[in-house]
Amino acid sequence: MKARPATLTDADAIARIYNEGIEDRVATFETRARSGEDVRAWFDGAHPIVVVQNDAAHEDGIVAFAASFTYRPRECYAGIGEASVYVTRAYRGRGAGKIALHALIDAAKARGFWKLLSRIFPENTASLGLVRALGFREVGVYRKHGQLDGEWRDVVIVERLIV
Repeated sequence: MKARPATLTDADAIARIYNEGIEDRVATFETRARSGEDVRAWFDGAHPIVVVQNDAAHEDGIVAFAASFTYRPRECYAGIGEASVYVTRAYRGRGAGKIALHALIDAAKARGFWKLLSRIFPENTASLGLVRALGFREVGVYRKHGQLDGEWRDVVIVERLIV
């Protein structure tokens, strides 16, 4: 498996993987499936997105992705990115997420970011373990941060300083 910068042509594969995460209800508050067109809007030229390829998997070979997004619109926060990482079901627990997140950290650093942060459901122990392994620290917990399928969910706030 190898990471590389994502391109617009990867949008359908990213949407496929993200939609598995939406369906599984363990990684996002989102409930509406995303299209490749939705994902193409993520490519803003400022926030890196990476994919992990394994040519033996799927027709496109993409098994994971990590993306960064605007943290807050204020200029003083321009060097902080929201980070997300998703792995297709068949490759979870096989190192693809670690490769993706590590590549995202490197790409964010190269673009001048000084911090990545994320919010993770407390029940998502795999993601919490992954971010800990890559140097993220737990900052705290937002209680009742949002509802998913009519139930309030907490999230663990994590951050990683890059520089």
